[in-house]
Amino acid sequence: MKYLLFCCLLLCGCSKEVSSEKPLSNYIEELPPGERPVAFMPDLCPVDSLIHRGVFSPDLQEFYYVLSDRSFSRFDIYVIEQTRAGWTHPRLANFNSNYSDHGLSFSPDGKRMFFSSTRPVGIADIPDTWHLWESVLEEGQWSEPSFVDIPNMRDRLLSHPSCAPNGSLYFHASQLDYSGMDIYVSSFVEGQYKPAKKIEFLSNAYSGYCTPYIAHSGKYLFFAGIGESLDLLVSYRSSSGWSKPEKLPAVINQNGQGNPYLSPDESLLFYAVEAPGATDQWQINWVNTESWLHE
Repeated sequence: MKYLLFCCLLLCGCSKEVSSEKPLSNYIEELPPGERPVAFMPDLCPVDSLIHRGVFSPDLQEFYYVLSDRSFSRFDIYVIEQTRAGWTHPRLANFNSNYSDHGLSFSPDGKRMFFSSTRPVGIADIPDTWHLWESVLEEGQWSEPSFVDIPNMRDRLLSHPSCAPNGSLYFHASQLDYSGMDIYVSSFVEGQYKPAKKIEFLSNAYSGYCTPYIAHSGKYLFFAGIGESLDLLVSYRSSSGWSKPEKLPAVINQNGQGNPYLSPDESLLFYAVEAPGATDQWQINWVNTESWLHE
């Protein structure tokens, strides 16, 4: 249950598409990693907090991440910004609320932000739990978030939305007690989200799946498989749908990891994991994908 709670309770930004002439490492003060994962910006997490999924804006000028208290009673979204002088001090994102907010991602064009929140939806008969929300970038500012209403998911717990190039929204859903967790997709048609469909991965190796992240190209879907702990997996887009999940290399799958995020140029994978030798502390790792991520 500890690992299931870890995957359920987890991280938002800004504008332009990344230039292929400027690799991600140019925007980061640390040396980029190789094939072995290393901790990413470990000083972002105070000693009394836990850190969850972090994501870059598509222009790589902002990095959004979630911190929670150790009892998982409060989640907040923070942001740091890249300037000529380096990264700014963390501040609360302007769409963060007095409720709990987490599990965020950008649309590929950077103009929409999706995340999970416990804030009230203001609609009768919809239970108070984690629901999906969306904010739109308007004249350089994020709009007041709006409830993402997926018709057949109103009575479910929803989290970790991730937007495909065609506007479809991937997320995980469960019963209100976190049971029956799996990944779903809702198509976006004529300004509305259609009833969601469960993704069938043709594998019975896990009891469920969670924390999905679809690459901005739409070619790859990363997520965690729920077993005795969490395993990071990837599925590849084909003409017939999503491939059978492949487990990521053993050097990554070592310590109950989840909340994957792929950089816009698809060269680096970020994920949340228990810090080595410290069961009460988490960190974000990053690792190069070139040796194992294929078409």
